[in-house]
Amino acid sequence: MQIQTRLPKVGTTIFTVMSQLAVQHGAINMGQGFPDFDAPGFLLDGFERAMRSGKNQYAMATGIAPLRQAIAAKTEAMYGRAIDADTDVTVTSGASEAILDAVMALVHPGEEVIVLDPCYDCYEPAIHMAGADAVHVPLDPDSFAVDWDRVRDAITSKTRMLFINSPHNPSGAVLGEADMATLAELVRGTRIIILSDEVYEHIIYDDARHESVLRHPELAERSVVVSSFGKTYHCTGWKVGYAVAPAALSAEIRKVHQYNTFCTMQPAQWAFAEAIEQHADHHLGLGAFYQPKRDRFRELLGQTKLRALPVPGGYFQLADYSAVSDLDDLAFARWLTIEHGVTGVPLSPFYETAPEGQRLIRLCFAKDEATMVAATERLARL
Repeated sequence: MQIQTRLPKVGTTIFTVMSQLAVQHGAINMGQGFPDFDAPGFLLDGFERAMRSGKNQYAMATGIAPLRQAIAAKTEAMYGRAIDADTDVTVTSGASEAILDAVMALVHPGEEVIVLDPCYDCYEPAIHMAGADAVHVPLDPDSFAVDWDRVRDAITSKTRMLFINSPHNPSGAVLGEADMATLAELVRGTRIIILSDEVYEHIIYDDARHESVLRHPELAERSVVVSSFGKTYHCTGWKVGYAVAPAALSAEIRKVHQYNTFCTMQPAQWAFAEAIEQHADHHLGLGAFYQPKRDRFRELLGQTKLRALPVPGGYFQLADYSAVSDLDDLAFARWLTIEHGVTGVPLSPFYETAPEGQRLIRLCFAKDEATMVAATERLARL
């Protein structure tokens, strides 16, 4: 039987491809973005208590009330934005589900969605499933800053949504207050919805602050903010995230959510509610937790021929390998895995059209010291 695909440009994600290659060749996997250390003990204890106290059946579709209330309180404490836990917060099965729900609910066939390249690989498939067109605007190839003039030029009467992502995956670049002011000016008087992917919101370095759209009332009123407990609590396999949006937007997102996953596993929700309320020092101290790892990994890379780019936020390090090889990034990532036992993620799959001659690979430093040392010892032999 001949099948007409809804996603003709989509194959197996680069993360799966590279992780499978790492397993096949016994390589150290520095590519896929997961920690190789465990979640905090208080979170695991909370999960076990929730399971053993019988919280194992369907949760309320929008998320259990204590978790939504904890998210609302945390949002106001961090960003000064008072939100309604009952109408503005939706708990989802990972941030990627929240993104899909938002796009399917709010974008219509024939409309356009602006994405900033390089961008995370789930954005464009969600846009295509909604019957809309992705309009790719490249970031600066060196600094990964947004060229707002190019964004302005990309806006048309069909533009329905604009994706931003800070801290940015894969580059680690962050948006500042001036970026938010410019963004507000660009969308003022339009029908454009902002989808702000803020899953690395707590991983910011060098005493900087995360510039959430929720800090800016004009933007918050037209934004869907997506976040992830998996990134904050070192438990990416739990796949729990959430979306914060004004009530009218949330109502539409919830319509899709209830027929997508309906609800997210209940014991994890109780554990996260308890973690936010009783262990705020964890999310407030996450940047300080990861900064020594960032600095140590950059120090170790200094002993190799790879050139480390700046990392203002997130837990990924981009490395320029042009002093090592002229291979394109896909070929280099395979060669590095198969011949030298270290797996990274090439950057070109994050682009519609990658910059000519770009020689960058993404490495994850959410790893123990032993893992970082072992990987860089192999990289030093290049």
